[in-house]
Amino acid sequence: MSVRLPLTLAMFGLLAGCATAPSHPVATASAPSAPSATSSVVTHVAANDNLNAVAWSQTAIEHDLIYLQTYRDAQSRLLTALHDKQWDALGKADRTTPLKGLKPAVILDIDETVLDNSPYQARLVKSGGEFNEADWAAWCKEERARALPGAVEFTQFAARHGVAVIYISNRAKDLDEATVANLRKAGFPVNGPDAFLGLGTVVDGCEQAGTEKGCRRQLVARHYRVLMQFGDQVGDFVDVLGNNDAGRRKAVADYLAWVGTRWFVLPNPTYGAWEPALFNNDWSAPLQQRRQQKIDALHYQ
Repeated sequence: MSVRLPLTLAMFGLLAGCATAPSHPVATASAPSAPSATSSVVTHVAANDNLNAVAWSQTAIEHDLIYLQTYRDAQSRLLTALHDKQWDALGKADRTTPLKGLKPAVILDIDETVLDNSPYQARLVKSGGEFNEADWAAWCKEERARALPGAVEFTQFAARHGVAVIYISNRAKDLDEATVANLRKAGFPVNGPDAFLGLGTVVDGCEQAGTEKGCRRQLVARHYRVLMQFGDQVGDFVDVLGNNDAGRRKAVADYLAWVGTRWFVLPNPTYGAWEPALFNNDWSAPLQQRRQQKIDALHYQ
């Protein structure tokens, strides 16, 4: 993960994390009425277009199989990449240092890439609310997010073979300690102070634009040859100059051959930069207007 973007009342496809983050809207819906004492069914809950996305993420075996397939495939390719001294998974803008003599590393986003935050999404579906910073921070500080299938095994395999495991996250700075603790509780290797690069990381000589990860990737590039990158958003791999359909496609156009070999993209139907791209990144627009713009973006033929 990438950037935590808000849940809204519509869900579409994948691919973009952690690209340019819009301002987060505040929750506007109130909590649902409590169920009656004679019924276990919650009533008076408004329909939520993110229900299927969250339910799929939590219950579909296909979800788990995609993660297992991705991480197992990456693991099967890792040693080949390790022994190819010219192998590098950083884009042209981020490879700022020659590869010779650099130690090997892999870069992973955190949210919906290695840690499963679907319980937080489920709470929003149940309450009828949208993403808000306070509730998100409270969830992160619970340190209860589970590892996604295959992620622990892959990162431990990489660490055993001398490959540094580096996590780049767009969680707020005050969540750094809780995030690292959660990673360790889930079984992930977090070795050394440079293993986790959060949103507040300062990179000398590089000015971060919003929540873009380019400066932090360039910091990794100064010390490591990056064998692979993992994420659920386009911004986890390369900076996106314009968060619209054309800009997002242009950002990855030169790297399509890397997908499945150097870049490993994971599914996130619940949130991401793909969503505001459908309504001109205008989170200030009324919810129904945003929803209508997403409906208008659908293809019927």
